[in-house]
Amino acid sequence: MLTLFRPATGDVRACGVTSAPNTVLHPWLQRELGQILAEFLTEHPAEPADEQRPEQAQWLAWLGHPPRGIYPPIRIILVWDNLAGHCSYAITKWLFAHGIMPLYTPIGGSWLNMAESLQHIIVARALSGQHPQTPQEIIDWLDQTVTGWNREPTPFVWGGNRKARRERTRQRRLAGSGATLRTGASFPNVFAG
Repeated sequence: MLTLFRPATGDVRACGVTSAPNTVLHPWLQRELGQILAEFLTEHPAEPADEQRPEQAQWLAWLGHPPRGIYPPIRIILVWDNLAGHCSYAITKWLFAHGIMPLYTPIGGSWLNMAESLQHIIVARALSGQHPQTPQEIIDWLDQTVTGWNREPTPFVWGGNRKARRERTRQRRLAGSGATLRTGASFPNVFAG
């Protein structure tokens, strides 16, 4: 399943496929990102020049050096795996030319890519209790599940309800005393007897 996911809104763009070589992935990605950019430019027709934007919205901050070409201001940050096809010159050049900064997750860090988490949820919902007979059935169920998801999308945030549950569990492990420290707090000379 090819997936683009916007964590802040929960909106999903996905396409079920039987295989995902660059000849399938890149045209789909360019089409979907092109539509997203068109919507963005409709909402924000006047953009400040790169040097008039906050530091973290400039190419220099992300590249570590001035851009080697003339690119539009950064409009999208695209977080994705560091698969060889994602790092190809052709797609990277296209992304830069459209103001999209690719941000690659480290090897073994696919959990940092929230689209992977969302795919797990979508696939589980689509196939729950089902017994598909053909790949097309799976693709159709995935498409239907994505359509249902987008009717009431769920935004993803780092440290939401799951973080609170983990914190409560951690406190219970300490017999519920509540004598735990918040992350980052340090009291090296405090003793409890």
